[in-house]
Amino acid sequence: MEAGDVVRVSEDVVAREVGGELVLMHLDSGIYFGLNAVGTRVWELLTKGEHSIAEICAIMSGEFDADPAVIEADVLALAGELADHGLITASEGRSG
Repeated sequence: MEAGDVVRVSEDVVAREVGGELVLMHLDSGIYFGLNAVGTRVWELLTKGEHSIAEICAIMSGEFDADPAVIEADVLALAGELADHGLITASEGRSG
């Protein structure tokens, strides 16, 4: 996955808050995936339309006091995990 890739939420996913954590479930596979507060913010951005990884990173950089390179690495890692579990899909898209 790369920063220019456009990501979108899979249609087969439901999300619910459980005990202060957002829990995602893939309806076909039954896989559950928990997100912390930062991961939840990434998920919120994903549910509001198509975004490239770079766009999500730019938004997150404006909201969190962290090095943009760290944010990008973390968002890429999370997006990779979500894609591996079928919770999001990614396609080559636009740059930042």
